[in-house]
Parts: sequence; structure tokens; C-alpha cells
Amino acid sequence: VLLRVFKVSPVSMAMRQTPLTCSGHTRPVVDLAFSGITPYGYFLISACKDGKPMLRQGDTGDWIGTFLGHKGAVWGATLNKEATKAATAAADFTAKVWDAITGDEVLTLAHKHIVKSVNFTQDSNCLLTGGNDKVLRIYDLSKPEAEPQEIAGHTTAIKKALWCNNDQQILSAAEDKTIRLWDKNTKEAVKTLSFDASVSSMEYIPDGEILVITYGRTIAFYKAHSLDLIKTVDAPASIHSASLHPEKDFFVAGGDDFKLYKYDYTTREEMESYKGHFGPIHCLRFSPDGELYASGSEDGTLRLWQTAVGKTYGLWKCVLPEELSSENSEVLYCPPAEIKA
Repeated sequence: VLLRVFKVSPVSMAMRQTPLTCSGHTRPVVDLAFSGITPYGYFLISACKDGKPMLRQGDTGDWIGTFLGHKGAVWGATLNKEATKAATAAADFTAKVWDAITGDEVLTLAHKHIVKSVNFTQDSNCLLTGGNDKVLRIYDLSKPEAEPQEIAGHTTAIKKALWCNNDQQILSAAEDKTIRLWDKNTKEAVKTLSFDASVSSMEYIPDGEILVITYGRTIAFYKAHSLDLIKTVDAPASIHSASLHPEKDFFVAGGDDFKLYKYDYTTREEMESYKGHFGPIHCLRFSPDGELYASGSEDGTLRLWQTAVGKTYGLWKCVLPEELSSENSEVLYCPPAEIKA
């Protein structure tokens, strides 16, 4: 692995943000998701228009395997908390469930149109899907032969669908410029939010029940249970994705101008911005421990960014040479250049 070394003052610790670049995909990366923290660390799955979702070690970006079986672009991908199951949504009119340990295909769930979103319940027993046929579907994975429950109401393609409120409710975002909160049991919409632009991304934070959405240049935060607005932040460019740090101190966002923006969550002030991709950023998520965040782009790469630059974590190394005195010491910061599939 190639290492790049940066020397900085230990007083300011002002270091340049240098991401790990995860190559291997051949088309735009359009979705990504982390697992929870397991006894083996945590994991990262990516969805790509090349039709070959990939699984990686979350803290290093090291390639573990590729799920082979889709015959079209993969638009959505997710892992369960334990990283034992994966699910993918694709343009071949199917969602698939995979054994994330062996890589074997477990189930193929046929749909009537392109599938865009997949999401497991907390117990991994049910899978929620949504896509271009405007219908939400709930599959009982213990009864694969059974017909799914269906929830209709959106008037255009569903982009994202997520479980919330201990899997008793569902949040969905569609191209009809709405977000809807559904009751799982009654299959009725509890509340609907309307926007002046199509929602480009949606993240649900169970701890605190916060909903993070992006539309146009706006990053908005809502209370997930009531869909009451908490705050909005306007970015300099059209934003495709945003993610809130687990400690809720700050959040990151990215979009059309190839840049990543970091904002203070409390003050809403921009803390920093930097380029790293060579195309628009389509997806962005913090790791479950908050130590890094991953971005996926039109340029076909995933990049991992350190939350605290200069900290020893994963493949990043920060060494203070013992032979140097404290007054003249230098920090040697060595992030790897590229992780290949």
C-alpha cells in the first residue's frame, strides 16, 4: 500500500483531509450503507450502475466481495445490523437478499418495475422495498412464497423507503416532491410533507428520531415521529446527500459541485469544504462509530474521509517520533492512497 506523508505542527494539528479511495466499480456509485458494529468490526456495501454491489471492511475500505446476479443497474443497497444479510434494489425489476457472509443469493423478489430502495427491519425478518411502480412492499423473509403487504399512495416513483419508530412506521420519499409517514398496520399515511423540489436523499437517525433530507440546495432536519421541522441549512450548490454525525455535533453534505461540506449542527455554520471526487457526489454516510464518513460519486469511486484528521484509525497512521523533542516535534501523518477491489 502506498503511503503519503504529511508533516504538520503538533500545536495546530492543521492537516489536509486525504481520503482513502476505494476503486473497483466501473460506473457511478449511487447508494451506500454501513452495518452496525459487529465482533468483526463494521462493513460497507455500495450500489452501482455497473450492476455489481460490493462489500467492504468499513474502517479500511478493503474489498471483501462482490454480489453477482443482477442484470441491470443497482440503485439501492443495505446491510442488516449484524452484517449477516445484504439486500439490493435494481433496474432488472428485482430486489435480492444475500447471505453477506458467503455472498450467496438467498432470495429474488420480483417487482413490476425498477426497484430503488431496500431496508431491513431491526430483527432482519422483513424487507421494505420501493421503486418506480409507486408502491411500498413489505416482505416477510421467513415466508418467501407469501405475497408482500403493499402500501400505495405516492403518485410517482419512490426513491427511498425506511423503517422508523421501532419498525411500526415507514418513511418514504418520492419524485412527487413529498415525504410520507405511514402506519405499518393500517397502511395509511399519518402525515405528508410537500416540497418545491424532489427530495434527493433521506437519512433516519433512530437515536433522537431525527430525519435528514436534502432537496435542491437545502439540507433539512425533521422530527421523524411528527415530521415537525427542526432546522434547515442552505448549501452553495445542489445537494444530493447529507449525513448527521452520531454525536450530532456536525453533519456533512455533497452534491453537484464535487465538494464535501461540513457544517456545525448547532450553529449551522460551514466548518470546511473540500474536493475529492471527480464527479457529483450521490451518496454520503457516517460510519456507526462516527470515526469516518463514506462518499460515493459519479466518478465510480467510494472515498472514506476521517472525521478527526490526523488520528490513528483504520489505515490512517499518526506517529509522533520519540527521538524528537516536544518543542520541535513533528507529526507524521500517513494515509494510504488507494484501496482496490
